[in-house]
Amino acid sequence: MQTIDKGEAIRRMNFWGSEGEPFLFVIDFELERPIVLKLDEVPPESLLYDINGKRNFQKRTPSPKPVFFEKHAMPQAQYHQAFQLVMNNLKAGNSYLANLAFPTPVSTNLSLREAFFASQARYRLWQDNQFVCFSPEPFVTIDRNGQIASFPMKGTIDAALPEAKQQLLNNPKETAEHATIVDLIRNDLSMVAENVRVKRYRYIEEIETHQGGLLQSSSEIIGQLERGYEGRLGDIIFQLLPAGSISGAPKRKTVEIIQAAEGQARGYYTGICGIFDGKQLNSGVMIRFIEQTAEGMVFKSGGGITANSTEEEEYEEMLRKAYLPFAFRPELAAR
Repeated sequence: MQTIDKGEAIRRMNFWGSEGEPFLFVIDFELERPIVLKLDEVPPESLLYDINGKRNFQKRTPSPKPVFFEKHAMPQAQYHQAFQLVMNNLKAGNSYLANLAFPTPVSTNLSLREAFFASQARYRLWQDNQFVCFSPEPFVTIDRNGQIASFPMKGTIDAALPEAKQQLLNNPKETAEHATIVDLIRNDLSMVAENVRVKRYRYIEEIETHQGGLLQSSSEIIGQLERGYEGRLGDIIFQLLPAGSISGAPKRKTVEIIQAAEGQARGYYTGICGIFDGKQLNSGVMIRFIEQTAEGMVFKSGGGITANSTEEEEYEEMLRKAYLPFAFRPELAAR
């Protein structure tokens, strides 16, 4: 798949936006390998997408074959070093919230393509021999009237726990983390829009996984773009990157901290993907992500770290987020 540089990506998005030309965009976390293609030129043999129901393939019933999916947790000692680096910066006041993420090796009898078709999520993307993403998290939407909206997602809990919803809403760490991200996203949107405000605060949704249900909390923040925004779509989107929910606050310094802690580029994980259909734009943050590496498949996941975080809880949350959101109840295969 041909990638382009940031400048060319912005130019294409601005021009095609002004022309009302539908296009797909896929942007990596480091903003170094964007993909921007006219919608009718996306090659389905190497890139499949389903962006909130807009897709370039015929919907199909997933294969009923027995499935196995096993996680091989990274040593907690390795996570400890990164966690301590982040925590030291939090205590020094260099950051208030940092999203720390790592790859978890996984074993499965599903190919990346099979995992794509077996999953269900608002934002799904498959790139041949590279990765598959099935994300529940919107980045920004822009409607035909120029209203821009963002939906930061912060806070998850096992839906099977007693009074899980109240546990999530009443958790002091989750409450503080969510408030920080909402404030960051509100400031981000204020760079590109007017009349920015929080429309919904900490609403709860449930998603099904191969491990059972998860509750997650999100907020909705909206603003109004100026007339003629279509000719500035590239500038608008890139000005908002990287997404605040998967970086932290303050954003620029926190990105430096997490890059030092993680020790490797994220690539397309925690980047964004989206579609402009000629009138409206819809995009998602690329979380819930399996990547093919030379050593095998890894599931990339992470979570927000605050001064109130504990290492054990954050380590377990990272592993809990490594799941497949199946579109069906799989028969488990014996190993």
